[in-house]
Amino acid sequence: MSVPAVSAIETAKTARVPGWGLRAPAPTTMAPAPAATTGADDQAAWLRVRAALRIDSGDRNFESWLAPLALAAVDGDHVRLAAPSAFLADWIATNFAEKLRGHWLAQRPGTRQVSVIVQATPAASATAPAAVVANPDRTGIETRYSFENFIVGKSNELAYNAAQAVAEPGPVGFNPLFLHGTTGLGKTHLMHAIGNAFQARQPDARIAYLSAEKFMVEFLAALRAKDTIAFKQKLRSVDLLMIDDVQFIAGKDSTQEELFHTMNEVISAGKRLVISADRSPQNLEGIQERILSRMAWGLVADINPADFELRLNILHAKVQAMSQAMAQPVAVPGEVIEFLARKITANVRELEGALNRVVASAGLFGQPVTLDFTRETLADLLRAHEKKLTIDEIQRKVAEHYRLKLSDLLSARRAREVARPRQVAMYLAKKLTPRSLPEIGRRFGGRDHTTVMHAVKRIEELRAGDRELDNDVALLTRLLDS
Repeated sequence: MSVPAVSAIETAKTARVPGWGLRAPAPTTMAPAPAATTGADDQAAWLRVRAALRIDSGDRNFESWLAPLALAAVDGDHVRLAAPSAFLADWIATNFAEKLRGHWLAQRPGTRQVSVIVQATPAASATAPAAVVANPDRTGIETRYSFENFIVGKSNELAYNAAQAVAEPGPVGFNPLFLHGTTGLGKTHLMHAIGNAFQARQPDARIAYLSAEKFMVEFLAALRAKDTIAFKQKLRSVDLLMIDDVQFIAGKDSTQEELFHTMNEVISAGKRLVISADRSPQNLEGIQERILSRMAWGLVADINPADFELRLNILHAKVQAMSQAMAQPVAVPGEVIEFLARKITANVRELEGALNRVVASAGLFGQPVTLDFTRETLADLLRAHEKKLTIDEIQRKVAEHYRLKLSDLLSARRAREVARPRQVAMYLAKKLTPRSLPEIGRRFGGRDHTTVMHAVKRIEELRAGDRELDNDVALLTRLLDS
């Protein structure tokens, strides 16, 4: 099957887009609306392509570059997408051609060409709402984050309950709310969820969310323009102010001075303030003591790394969300979910990213999601997280499982009740460690590498037809992975 062509921009004049080898226009003329139309099946395919693009590219890239795209027309084997500007179309041509190619081909095998046309008024809003809403009452809040899609566990329960309290109308027993935890644990999610819930309950409320870095950049720009009054008024007049990652203004004295006065004004006026950082106030360095005292004056809520149960729940919820977004079931076996939950422990963002990568890769290659496919796809990531599993540990775990002495696995005994577990242990040593066949053989009583090769081949053959043995190997693999 040939790969479909993807052209960057269609206008009256065409040029070459480097790297694509396809026709694309000089960005001088808006394309007329295409004559071809789209049917329900085409729109459904486009929604699945959008969902796959979000999974494959990540939320941030998708919202920044791909969300504005709309399905303009389908004319036989030619798909036309609409972008609101020539700049955006050219950027997509340079950075997302292969992804568009692959996902459209997966949804419509007969597709031969995908074009991105420039239209002054894109239809993107018909297929997916913009994620970032900016209006006079609400700045920087992303609608995709909510309390409903935040998965709660013991490690984040306090922060979640406190965030909900801030979003409720009426008096709050603390102000400010200070959220802290290492990257990727959900601080930013909770802040956007507060903003969305607060606005839903008080539609006329004025809300501002910004990073501490943006606070600094805008304040310095106001200083240069000699217009600090407008900057102060914009932030100090809101009903809810949220400042993310405050650790980034460490050592920035003038910015800290302005932040201190802004915090005082907001709190004194009875407005709500939420601040986040990667550590608790007492552990922040390079921040003025009076600011630290003010931040600790309210409620300090930490978000700890997710435990195994929470990681499982997050992954199950993510699979469900993928299925809804793609309007079709996303099949991820339980053993893969459990494997990811045990292996990716650093933070939630990395955990979800690993799942995204596996599902997207499986879709692109037309492969089912299996444990072996997951290991292969995430090999580089897993190496970074892996503790060094040793042959000794494998031998001990196998001997324990089969109720043998460790010396039995290393002995010359050939009785089936010993030989088969020995072969299982050799198989696992080859699959789960980087050790060579000769080294594995030496660790099993000085056996030759051909003995190890035979053991690996035999266990692979038996797993296909012996359910009990297959279950044994799967269980031992999970135990050793954990």
